[in-house]
Amino acid sequence: MSGIYLLLGTNLGERASNLRRACELLVVERIAIRKESSIYETAAWGVEDQPSFLNQVIEIETNKTPERLLALVQAIEIEMGRKKKVKWGERLIDIDILYCSDTIVNHPDLVVPHPEIQNRRFTLVPLVEIASTFKHPVLKVTQQELLDNCPDQLAVTPFVLNY
Repeated sequence: MSGIYLLLGTNLGERASNLRRACELLVVERIAIRKESSIYETAAWGVEDQPSFLNQVIEIETNKTPERLLALVQAIEIEMGRKKKVKWGERLIDIDILYCSDTIVNHPDLVVPHPEIQNRRFTLVPLVEIASTFKHPVLKVTQQELLDNCPDQLAVTPFVLNY
Protein backbone atom coordinates (compact mmCIF):
# COMPACT_ATOMS: atom_id res chain seq x y z
CA MET A 1 0.00 0.00 0.00
CA SER A 2 1.26 3.50 -0.83
CA GLY A 3 0.09 6.85 0.52
CA ILE A 4 1.22 5.99 4.03
CA TYR A 5 2.63 8.98 5.89
CA LEU A 6 4.70 8.88 9.06
CA LEU A 7 5.82 11.76 11.26
CA LEU A 8 9.28 11.40 12.78
CA GLY A 9 10.20 13.57 15.76
CA THR A 10 13.16 13.89 18.12
CA ASN A 11 14.48 16.36 20.67
CA LEU A 12 17.28 14.48 22.45
CA GLY A 13 20.81 13.54 21.44
CA GLU A 14 21.99 13.98 17.87
CA ARG A 15 18.58 14.89 16.57
CA ALA A 16 19.27 14.80 12.81
CA SER A 17 21.09 11.48 13.23
CA ASN A 18 18.07 10.10 15.10
CA LEU A 19 15.83 10.88 12.13
CA ARG A 20 18.30 9.27 9.71
CA ARG A 21 18.61 6.18 11.89
CA ALA A 22 14.84 5.76 12.12
CA CYS A 23 14.65 5.83 8.30
CA GLU A 24 17.49 3.32 8.04
CA LEU A 25 15.71 0.94 10.43
CA LEU A 26 12.47 1.24 8.46
CA VAL A 27 14.34 0.30 5.27
CA VAL A 28 15.95 -2.68 7.01
CA GLU A 29 12.39 -3.85 7.77
CA ARG A 30 11.54 -3.66 4.04
CA ILE A 31 9.63 -0.41 4.29
CA ALA A 32 10.12 1.56 1.06
CA ILE A 33 10.58 5.29 1.62
CA ARG A 34 9.00 7.06 -1.36
CA LYS A 35 9.29 10.72 -0.28
CA GLU A 36 10.94 12.66 2.51
CA SER A 37 10.13 16.18 3.58
CA SER A 38 12.77 18.61 4.67
CA ILE A 39 13.59 18.59 8.37
CA TYR A 40 11.92 21.28 10.46
CA GLU A 41 12.66 22.62 13.93
CA THR A 42 9.86 23.48 16.31
CA ALA A 43 9.65 24.52 19.93
CA ALA A 44 8.25 21.78 22.13
CA TRP A 45 4.47 21.40 21.97
CA GLY A 46 2.31 20.29 24.88
CA VAL A 47 5.09 20.21 27.50
CA GLU A 48 7.07 23.33 26.63
CA ASP A 49 9.95 23.14 29.14
CA GLN A 50 12.18 20.87 27.04
CA PRO A 51 14.54 21.08 24.04
CA SER A 52 13.22 21.96 20.57
CA PHE A 53 12.13 19.16 18.26
CA LEU A 54 13.21 18.21 14.79
CA ASN A 55 10.36 16.79 12.71
CA GLN A 56 10.13 15.20 9.30
CA VAL A 57 7.33 13.51 7.37
CA ILE A 58 8.03 10.55 5.12
CA GLU A 59 5.80 8.73 2.68
CA ILE A 60 6.30 4.99 2.75
CA GLU A 61 5.04 1.96 0.92
CA THR A 62 4.43 -1.37 2.62
CA ASN A 63 2.07 -4.32 2.54
CA LYS A 64 1.82 -4.34 6.35
CA THR A 65 -1.54 -3.68 7.96
CA PRO A 66 -1.78 -0.49 10.04
CA GLU A 67 -1.65 -2.61 13.20
CA ARG A 68 1.51 -4.42 12.08
CA LEU A 69 3.05 -1.12 11.03
CA LEU A 70 2.32 0.28 14.50
CA ALA A 71 4.05 -2.70 16.12
CA LEU A 72 7.04 -2.18 13.83
CA VAL A 73 7.44 1.54 14.50
CA GLN A 74 7.06 0.97 18.23
CA ALA A 75 9.79 -1.70 18.06
CA ILE A 76 12.05 0.78 16.23
CA GLU A 77 11.38 3.42 18.89
CA ILE A 78 12.38 0.93 21.61
CA GLU A 79 15.45 -0.23 19.66
CA MET A 80 16.57 3.39 19.38
CA GLY A 81 16.23 3.85 23.15
CA ARG A 82 12.89 5.58 23.53
CA LYS A 83 11.46 5.45 27.00
CA LYS A 84 7.89 6.66 27.41
CA LYS A 85 7.81 8.78 30.53
CA VAL A 86 5.53 11.77 30.07
CA LYS A 87 2.90 12.43 27.40
CA TRP A 88 4.38 15.00 24.98
CA GLY A 89 7.69 14.73 26.85
CA GLU A 90 11.20 14.68 25.44
CA ARG A 91 12.24 11.69 23.38
CA LEU A 92 15.01 10.23 21.27
CA ILE A 93 12.52 9.27 18.59
CA ASP A 94 8.79 9.35 18.06
CA ILE A 95 7.19 7.78 14.99
CA ASP A 96 3.52 8.54 14.43
CA ILE A 97 1.33 7.01 11.75
CA LEU A 98 -0.49 9.95 10.17
CA TYR A 99 -2.30 8.28 7.27
CA CYS A 100 -2.57 4.83 5.73
CA SER A 101 -3.85 5.93 2.34
CA ASP A 102 -7.63 6.29 2.73
CA THR A 103 -7.87 3.59 5.42
CA ILE A 104 -9.68 4.55 8.61
CA VAL A 105 -8.74 2.74 11.83
CA ASN A 106 -10.35 3.36 15.19
CA HIS A 107 -8.90 1.00 17.80
CA PRO A 108 -7.90 1.72 21.40
CA ASP A 109 -4.19 1.53 20.48
CA LEU A 110 -4.34 3.07 17.01
CA VAL A 111 -6.40 5.79 15.36
CA VAL A 112 -5.75 6.55 11.68
CA PRO A 113 -5.84 9.20 10.39
CA HIS A 114 -3.96 10.59 13.39
CA PRO A 115 -6.60 12.53 15.35
CA GLU A 116 -4.47 15.65 15.86
CA ILE A 117 -3.14 16.30 12.34
CA GLN A 118 -5.34 19.33 11.76
CA ASN A 119 -4.18 20.94 15.03
CA ARG A 120 -0.40 20.71 14.64
CA ARG A 121 1.69 22.91 12.35
CA PHE A 122 4.78 20.81 13.08
CA THR A 123 2.97 17.96 11.33
CA LEU A 124 1.23 19.88 8.59
CA VAL A 125 4.17 21.97 7.33
CA PRO A 126 6.32 18.96 6.36
CA LEU A 127 3.24 17.03 5.22
CA VAL A 128 2.20 19.84 2.87
CA GLU A 129 5.72 19.89 1.44
CA ILE A 130 5.36 16.34 0.10
CA ALA A 131 1.58 15.80 -0.11
CA SER A 132 -0.25 19.12 -0.27
CA THR A 133 -3.18 17.75 -2.29
CA PHE A 134 -3.61 14.49 -0.35
CA LYS A 135 -7.15 14.49 1.05
CA HIS A 136 -7.90 13.65 4.65
CA PRO A 137 -10.21 10.61 4.35
CA VAL A 138 -12.49 11.77 7.16
CA LEU A 139 -12.44 15.57 6.90
CA LYS A 140 -12.40 15.45 3.05
CA VAL A 141 -10.01 18.40 2.69
CA THR A 142 -6.41 18.61 1.46
CA GLN A 143 -3.37 18.95 3.68
CA GLN A 144 -2.90 22.48 2.36
CA GLU A 145 -6.44 23.36 3.45
CA LEU A 146 -5.77 21.86 6.88
CA LEU A 147 -2.61 23.96 7.21
CA ASP A 148 -4.41 27.11 6.02
CA ASN A 149 -6.98 26.61 8.79
CA CYS A 150 -4.70 25.24 11.52
CA PRO A 151 -5.25 26.98 14.89
CA ASP A 152 -1.67 26.25 16.02
CA GLN A 153 0.61 29.28 15.64
CA LEU A 154 3.87 27.62 16.73
CA ALA A 155 6.78 28.53 14.44
CA VAL A 156 7.99 25.70 12.22
CA THR A 157 11.33 26.58 10.62
CA PRO A 158 13.53 24.69 8.15
CA PHE A 159 16.50 23.05 9.84
CA VAL A 160 19.84 23.31 8.09
CA LEU A 161 22.09 20.28 8.50
CA ASN A 162 25.71 21.11 9.25
CA TYR A 163 27.84 18.21 8.10
